[in-house]
Amino acid sequence: MNLINVNQSKCIKCGICSKVCPSGVLSIDKTGPNVTNANNCIACGQCVAACPSGALDNIKSPIADQTDIENFPVINSKTAEHFLRSRRSIRCYKDAPVPREKLLELINIAHYAPTASNSQGISYIIVENKKILEKAIKIIYDWMEKQLKNPSHWSFPRHVQTYKTTGMDTVLRNAPHLILATAPKDFKNGRENTISQLTYAELYATTIGLGSCWAGLFEMCAFSNYLPLLSLFNIPEDRVITGAVMVGYPKYKYKKLVDRNPLDVTFIN
Repeated sequence: MNLINVNQSKCIKCGICSKVCPSGVLSIDKTGPNVTNANNCIACGQCVAACPSGALDNIKSPIADQTDIENFPVINSKTAEHFLRSRRSIRCYKDAPVPREKLLELINIAHYAPTASNSQGISYIIVENKKILEKAIKIIYDWMEKQLKNPSHWSFPRHVQTYKTTGMDTVLRNAPHLILATAPKDFKNGRENTISQLTYAELYATTIGLGSCWAGLFEMCAFSNYLPLLSLFNIPEDRVITGAVMVGYPKYKYKKLVDRNPLDVTFIN
């Protein structure tokens, strides 16, 4: 079967499909678009999405699976700015579980994020069991305590001391859920794709009443291949954890937008 099918009655020979193709798969001549190298197609669907007359179909990204956009951009710049700046890292959560359908909604949005050459490749583990999270917290504190003589991060002594003296959880912050991203061990874009996807999840979370925070201490332990932690989550030997985000209902509301240090930028012209 051909990679692309062209409806000649609709094709206006504009060449946009070949111009937006990131992999040089398509060329254009007087007959319309032609496939130059089908093996290079990364199934991004840009050729189908950019065709102004809906004349092109790609078997790797069928037009029937693509959703029309009525207006672009979808939101104005001021709304987008307030939306992006309103996200906060949440470290105080309500003692209430999030329904599974809402967690799936969150991860479904995450998997639409851009990835290197549309490689995607990220799978997810959603932890709902609070007892498993409690075990993970203890394992991570044990791991940090073993490193106190030569800690791999400056904050380890503080976290261990706080846990020992107060019992406060500064690892997962009593979040009711933890989302783990995993990828094959030999997948070179695993971490980069995970960051992109979990960032989408964090931004979308606010729209469905959820809060989130990157689980940095959990990640450091997981990335060190600490076997007790990996075994707790039954991570197969051929896969690795590539990211972790805690999720739940925020206990408090924030009344101000996020601020940052003054912008530091250089133009080269």
